[in-house]
Amino acid sequence: MSQIVLQAKGINKSFHDPITIQILKDINFTVNKGEFVSVIGKSGCGKSTLLYILSTMDTDFQGELLIDGESTKNKKEGQLALVRNEKIGFVFQFHYLLNEFSVLRNVMLPGLKLGKYSEEEVEHRAMQKLKILGIENEALKMANQLSGGQKQRVAIARALINDPLIIMGDEPTGNLDKKNGKIVFDIFQELAQEFKQTLLIVTHDNEFANSTDRIIEMEDGRIVKL
Repeated sequence: MSQIVLQAKGINKSFHDPITIQILKDINFTVNKGEFVSVIGKSGCGKSTLLYILSTMDTDFQGELLIDGESTKNKKEGQLALVRNEKIGFVFQFHYLLNEFSVLRNVMLPGLKLGKYSEEEVEHRAMQKLKILGIENEALKMANQLSGGQKQRVAIARALINDPLIIMGDEPTGNLDKKNGKIVFDIFQELAQEFKQTLLIVTHDNEFANSTDRIIEMEDGRIVKL
């Protein structure tokens, strides 16, 4: 039996401002270990809202979210922060690297925050991740000295530092040209195939989505295709 990494059970979400508008309607799906899943749909269909809930950033919803078989219901913010840091890696459209730090330090930061390994071990792990992504030679450069494509690779290395159960991406290729978008896709594919990394990526790019293992398509807050 496949190991279920993430499960959404009957998730509903409404905004009340000032009238009530339902944004997500009865969302049910699972993601298995090593799966590379994309979420597609028109702007405003609820993709990013869903990702925010799945990443435990938004707890104001009805239904249940299970990560690694454990419900996030009734967990305090500190407990959720630990789940995020330990089990979820994030890659956004914008890399959010800190320019005052080197590439290596940027990758190390979530590892240092988790506090599971010594600083030396975190540095060693960070170099390993940079090597997987083919940018170990940039380790000592400052983040602002890199190209857009390189920055996104550093952001992926940072997402991998704590060996997360799942990587979640919000339009990770949305800010890149075709060539760099393809490089990022190939990295994700390699992570899924070679390292059995689980990935859940929200994207507008149909070419990207069509090359993933499975597409979850959304329309007006509902899942219309799994």
